[in-house]
Amino acid sequence: MNLYFRDNFFSTGVTEILNEQGENVGHLDLKSAFSSAIDVYGQNGQLLCKGHFPFFSGKWEVTGGDGRPLGVLRSRVAFFTKKFTYETQGRGSYEITSPAFSREYEISDESGIVASFKQVNGWFSSGAFLLNNQCADLNTYELVTVIMGMHQIQKRHQAAANSAT
Repeated sequence: MNLYFRDNFFSTGVTEILNEQGENVGHLDLKSAFSSAIDVYGQNGQLLCKGHFPFFSGKWEVTGGDGRPLGVLRSRVAFFTKKFTYETQGRGSYEITSPAFSREYEISDESGIVASFKQVNGWFSSGAFLLNNQCADLNTYELVTVIMGMHQIQKRHQAAANSAT
């Protein structure tokens, strides 16, 4: 299933999740520009996933709509690549990788590539993504939450690098 979704410029407000035909299949509630938390809703308005940074943490925690933990996303140090690890509760660990200047990412487990996504926005606009999920163990809306968490981690790293100069 291919889904399109995006961030807002100030990472706050509601944005749509669209399928390939441009039909609304859910929405993101970007809670606040200050907390970097999101809620992901399905087509019928049901809360499916939540993502947030715990207090003073660089890890992105993903929970189900009912609050049960689904997994944790962490940034990994790597040269000439962007690398993240998503560790799920009882469903294994997934690597998210991309070459240094690429906007295309692969999500893989020990069996190989299970999903891919690419950043489809312009350079001066907020993040927009196209997700192609082929994984039976990871819900597509869970992956939307993970990708938005990865985007928030990258924005934090960029802000820290900009403030250091």
